[in-house]
Amino acid sequence: MIYVTRLNGKKFYINAELVQLVESTPDTVITLINGAKYIVKDSAEEIVQRILEYHQTVSGSKDKIMEARTSEETGA
Repeated sequence: MIYVTRLNGKKFYINAELVQLVESTPDTVITLINGAKYIVKDSAEEIVQRILEYHQTVSGSKDKIMEARTSEETGA
């Protein structure tokens, strides 16, 4: 999940896995894979950066889990 800010200043979270498109029109519009659209204050660049950080975090967590499993299996 990543946080975004509505035009009225309220923050909410969206599932980064469901983001299909982020565009500036000039408002930033986030389109999810189910067709839902959200207009937010955050710039498209900020949203993309948060999505990238989310994926890096998730990927890093998966790597750590796999390393732990390998260590347990080999007794290291």
